[in-house]
Parts: sequence; C-alpha cells; structure tokens
Amino acid sequence: MNDRVISLVRDYLVAYPAEAEALTPLLDLASASSPVTARTTLPGHVTCGAVVVDTTFRVLQIHHRVLDRWLFPGGHVEREDATLAGAALRELAEETGVHPSTARPLRELPMDIDVHVIPENPARAEPEHTHYDFRFVFQIQRSHSPGTVDLRLDEVTDHRWLPVADLPGPAGARITSILAG
Repeated sequence: MNDRVISLVRDYLVAYPAEAEALTPLLDLASASSPVTARTTLPGHVTCGAVVVDTTFRVLQIHHRVLDRWLFPGGHVEREDATLAGAALRELAEETGVHPSTARPLRELPMDIDVHVIPENPARAEPEHTHYDFRFVFQIQRSHSPGTVDLRLDEVTDHRWLPVADLPGPAGARITSILAG
C-alpha cells in the first residue's frame, strides 16, 4: 500500500503543487518499511474520508464524538481495505449507515489531502500524531433524497447536510470544480 500512497500523492501534487511542503513528511513515511496506512505508524499515518454530495449540492458531515468537531465521515484504513477510496466508503457506511452502493466516485484522485494533528489519547495509549486524511468525493445516486442516515452513536453524535458553498477553506471550491466536470 505504501507504493500506492506514494503514487497517489505524486498525482495529487501535479494538481495541487502548492501542497508539496505539507506532504513531504508523508512521502518520507511512505518510503519507509512501516505500513503508512497502519494506525500504529508514527509520527503519522494515512486516514481516509468520504466527501458525499447529494443532488442538491449539499455535503454530508458528521459530528465526531471524541474530537467534538464537524467532519466528513472517515477514519483509519483497515488491512482488508484494497484501496484508499474503498476505505473511505467503508468508513462512510460504518459511521452513517449510507451504503457504498448508493454513492459513486466522482474521480480517482482525492479532492484534498488534509494534514492535521490529532491530540494525545491516553485511553488508547496514543501520543499526539499526524493524520494525512485522503478525502475522496462521492455523489449520492438517489435523485430526490440523500437517503437515510443511521449514525454509529459510539463515534458520531449528529449529522448535517451543508451546502457546498458553505464549506470552509478550499473544500467548497474544489467540490464545485469537480461537480462542474
């Protein structure tokens, strides 16, 4: 998987060269022998998120219980995940109950690789570390309704459908660009 991560990051940097400095530590991690997608790989590892857009240009967000923030559904890569996009879809299903068959990928490349620090978690004996969150864009296949969301309440406390235009940072512009084709 490390080779696939390196290849995906290099392709991503062709589209977003200004992010090279932030992603150099990830390329260094992926060049080592430890699996960069393993939760135990430190000082950081790859996670995956699903940016799910409905037909009315709203994006699904969940309120994360531990981090107490609004996020895109996502999480850690598991051994059985064949691809990073597949990991994002699995996490979407686990956290929201949205079945992967109802969402179609809008492109192979992530729309964002967000680099953020995760605080220390003494309960899990995890030190502060970095997540390199590969965010893939999917569109809900239903024509009128985004479908039922059935939250996994041990991880998620709430959900919302936010207009793409209301997303902070570059996410809204990137999603709009992807939807425009």
